Amino acid sequence: MLALLLVPLALPFAAPPLARRALDRLAPARALWVLTGCALALAGSCAAALGALVLTGLLKLPLFAALGELIHPLRTPSDLLVLPAAALATGALALSACTLGRSALRQFGAFRTARTQAGRRPAAGDLCVVESPHPDAYALPGRPHRIVVTTAMLRSLGAAEREALFAHERAHNRAGHHYFLGIAELAAHCHPALRAVRADIRFAAERAADEDAARAVGDRG
Repeated sequence: MLALLLVPLALPFAAPPLARRALDRLAPARALWVLTGCALALAGSCAAALGALVLTGLLKLPLFAALGELIHPLRTPSDLLVLPAAALATGALALSACTLGRSALRQFGAFRTARTQAGRRPAAGDLCVVESPHPDAYALPGRPHRIVVTTAMLRSLGAAEREALFAHERAHNRAGHHYFLGIAELAAHCHPALRAVRADIRFAAERAADEDAARAVGDRG
C-alpha cells in the first residue's frame, strides 16, 4: 500500500521532459490545454497521496483509530515506515499550503494594485495607459477586461508594433490565460518537479497569444 502511494509522488519528475516535447509537437493553444490539464492531474494526485499517507499514519494511533470506529489501530506490514512517512507527508502538505498561501496573497495584492491603478486612469475601450518610465504591458483580467500599457512602452513602439501588442494582450484576456497560469501556480506548489512545467505553461500561453495576435493583425512577422 505504501509503495502505491509513492507512485503519484514520483510521476511528476517525468513531466518536464514530456512537457517540452509537447511544446515542440503541438499547436500552442492545444499544448496549453494539455500541459495545464496534466499539471492539474499530477498535482491533485500528489495532494491525494500525501493526504492518504497522513491519514494512514493517524489511523495507526489509538485515539484516531477509535474516532474512526476501528476496533484496533490500523495494521500494515510496514509499521516502521508508516509513521515517518506520515510525518514527512504532513510536513510537505504544510509547506505547500504555506508557500501557496504566500504566493496567492502576493499575487492578489499585485492584482488589486493594478486594478486600482488602472481604475484611476481614463480608458479608451479596454485600453488603459499608465504614466511610467519603464516599458511594460499586460492583460488585466476581471470585469471589465483591461489592457494596461505604460507610456514608455508606447513611445518605444511603432504603429504596427502597437497593434500587435494590443492584439497579443487581448488574446490573453479573451482566452482566459490567467486561469491556466493560476492552475500552473497551484501545481508548482504541490510538487517541486512541476515548477518547470509552470514555466512551460507560461511559455505556451505566450505562444498562443502570439498566434492569435498574428491572425488578428494579419502579420506573422
